[in-house]
Amino acid sequence: MTFDDRAIDWLADLLAEAATAEIMPRFRRLGEGDVRQKTSAADLVTEADVNAERLITARLRERYPDAMVVGEEACSDNPALLSGLGDAALAFVIDPVDGTFNFASGVPLFGVMAGVVVNGETVAGIIHDPVGKDWLIGAKGAGSHILEEPERSRLARNQTKTLSQFAYRCAAHEYRLLASGHAHFVLYNKLMPWDHLAGALIHQEAGGHVARVDGSAYLPSHVDGGLLVAPDKQSWDELRRELWAE
Repeated sequence: MTFDDRAIDWLADLLAEAATAEIMPRFRRLGEGDVRQKTSAADLVTEADVNAERLITARLRERYPDAMVVGEEACSDNPALLSGLGDAALAFVIDPVDGTFNFASGVPLFGVMAGVVVNGETVAGIIHDPVGKDWLIGAKGAGSHILEEPERSRLARNQTKTLSQFAYRCAAHEYRLLASGHAHFVLYNKLMPWDHLAGALIHQEAGGHVARVDGSAYLPSHVDGGLLVAPDKQSWDELRRELWAE
């Protein structure tokens, strides 16, 4: 089965299902054994991450048995999973809880993210906010929308409100602020596809400009090179000059 526009709503509902079943029941209710460190005290994984990813992965494999599914926690256990992302005919990239540190700390700034990659190109992205119960959805060539029941509204294009850089330890919310025009730019050093594929596409479809710091296009296979996200190409060029001025 191929991925088309009709499948976007199905995928959005799947992220919400995982949030309802596995994430929100554990928010501010994590036990001592429900949180583990990965690489550092700030790099955590919880039972919510593991179980939400397991649910999403199982549903995706039922519907798309030939697709590649790349989850953050699965890649933590097996980094080799990333190697085939750029060549897959159809791949889903999942971050079950983006902002795990916030989630584990009881801070309501986290999200569930999914990017859809077809032949090395990101074609759809979804960011679900389990607390606000809405979705930020983008599809290649079709724009970006905030989806709140019962209706969908198109995001403002290039409607920048502030000149600021910020960090919430949650790419899901940072991309939401950028795409909706409430922040000017953000710079990322670490590029993992589950953190950026969905948000980068959504931002581009809202009229923004996304590129690696050397000016090259950001692709699903990239894991380094930095990422600068700005309202438009002119702003991107100006920010690049100012940030790297000698």
